[in-house]
Formats: sequence, C-alpha cells, structure tokens
Amino acid sequence: MKDILSEVERWRKSNTPVALATVVDTWGSSPRGVGAKMAITAEGGIAGSVSGGCVEGAVVEVGQEVLQGTAPQLLHFGVSDETAWGVGLACGGEIEVFVEPLADEHLTFVELAIERDTPVASLTIIRGPAAALGAKMSARGNRGEEVWGQLDSQWGEAGLAALRRGIRQNRSGRQVLVEAGEQTIEAFVDVIPPQPTLIMIGGVHISVALAKIGAALGQRTIVVDPRRTFGTRERFPEVDELLTVWPQEAFERISIQTSTAIAVLTHDPKIDDPALMAALPSPAYYVGALGSRRTHAKRVQRLTEASMSPELLGRLHAPIGLDLGAITPEEIALAVMAEIVQTYRTGDPDS
Repeated sequence: MKDILSEVERWRKSNTPVALATVVDTWGSSPRGVGAKMAITAEGGIAGSVSGGCVEGAVVEVGQEVLQGTAPQLLHFGVSDETAWGVGLACGGEIEVFVEPLADEHLTFVELAIERDTPVASLTIIRGPAAALGAKMSARGNRGEEVWGQLDSQWGEAGLAALRRGIRQNRSGRQVLVEAGEQTIEAFVDVIPPQPTLIMIGGVHISVALAKIGAALGQRTIVVDPRRTFGTRERFPEVDELLTVWPQEAFERISIQTSTAIAVLTHDPKIDDPALMAALPSPAYYVGALGSRRTHAKRVQRLTEASMSPELLGRLHAPIGLDLGAITPEEIALAVMAEIVQTYRTGDPDS
C-alpha cells in the first residue's frame, strides 16, 4: 500500500473513486509477491502492479466494473509455459487477485498507522457468500489493540484473532475463518509493518559493521552505549540515532515495534543484562545476545535470579547469529544480520 499511497491520495482529493486489486496468492514463480497492489480509476488510471504487466489489462477491466457497482471479485490467472518467461511467471506460474472498491474509512485507518509508524493489518473476505465478499476488519498497534470495522458475528472473533496473529508474525496470507463446505469463509490478511529497525546495544566493532549492513538493507539503525568512548559519531557517522545512555533510559525513548530487532553486543553484564530485561518482554521480533554457550549459561542464571521467566528467556537468540564459522567482527556482523533477516522473513509459526 505504501508504494501507491501518494497516487491514491491525489485521486481522493479530486473525489475520484478508486478500485484496489491485491495479490492474495501465488504459485510457481511470480514477479510480484502476495500483498502487491494496484489502484485503478474508472478513467483507466493505474498505480502499482499485480503481475509486472501480464494480467494488468484484465484486472483494470474488472476494477472498472467494480467501480460501476458489480460485486468484488476473486480472479485466478494461470500463465502457460510458452509465455511464462516473458512476463516472469516461470514454469506456468499462477496468481490470484482480489478486486474491490477502496473504502475511504478503511484507508484513513491504515494511513494513520503508517503515519505513526505502527503495525497495521487488514482482513478482507475473499471467498464465501456473495453478501460477505469484500467485508473488512482492520487492527493496528503492536498487539492489534485498535480495531476498525466489524465482521459477521459468526466469524468476527476468528477474524480478529487472524489479524492479531498476522501482526505478531509479520506475515500476510490467506486464512480460513469458517470451514463448512459451500459456506466456507476465507479471508486475506494483509500486514503492513513499520520500517524495520535495528537497535544495537554497544558501540563495539561488530556494531560498526552491523550498522552498515543494516542500513544497506533498509533498516533504521540505532546504537545505544553509555560509554562515551564507544558511542561516538566518529565511529558511527551514518546511524540514524546514537544514544549515549543506559539501555533502560534508551528503551524509554525508543518505540519498540513488532518490526524491531535488538542485538545486545557489549559482552558486559552491567550493560547487557538490563538491556535484555527490557528487550525480551517487548514486542521486538528478534532479540539476540553475544557470547559463548558458557557465557550464555551464566547469563540465563543471572536473568532467572532476576525473575525473568523461562518463556521470555526462550525468545533469546544466543549465541547470537547463524553458525557461519565467523571469526572477524565483519563476519560476525554478517552472521547476526543473516539470523535477523531469517527471523524477520520466516517468523515463528507457533507465535
């Protein structure tokens, strides 16, 4: 949604109705992933893309029909092997696209979440009784505490649970709300996370390299270190924020979201332990700490004695990073970022 928002706003200001097409599923190779969007006007204006060009014409046509009053539609497109390579759907890829009129109240709810840089998820009924198609509910906040819209009481509770699960897992996808033969109700949950943020506790050599990698991947980067010798602009000229305060104070200033990763790297319990006490109960999707298995065992003992629960300790990635056999600070930073990306993209299916 973020990539088409400015154009949609321009149309809204001129009172131009807009239809929205969203990729809700893909099979095989697809140039646009689940959640990709295209906005359509009755005059043929388009913003965004759902396929890189191969099915846009058909989607625009349906979008214009929807704007004229026809029901929202779930479209299925398959691309034959003969034409697949030219449009990026190799091996006969397939996509499904849901087309609906764009509701102003819903868009306003989503826009405010984007403006606040807070997570938001929208649920749309894409399969079920004709009267239910296009019904929407949205939730925003780290726990989906703010809710817009209302579904039928038969599946409203399941819908809200799906929204909050999507926010926790940072994952868009189809959800079956009610499974009852021909009366099966299926929805698409579309999650828009805030900008990913990487918080590094400790202005150490690993952080110098990690900050550069994070920035290259589009992360907002923050370094926290109360030791002024380490937390300097000379060492970190390009980080978005540099806080030379203790972690407890830093976490009072920083808004930790479900798109936040926290890497605790000083190897000093006086700094690391308070940081972990604050980070592990937070909504951050990733918390990791530097140290050997022996160091980690001592850390677990200290945090347990400080009343940290086994469930929260189970969230901690330690020793930090994927096992790449890393030795240098730059290699360790790469291993840490690899684990952060893996967690961000795959999440925890049980969470």
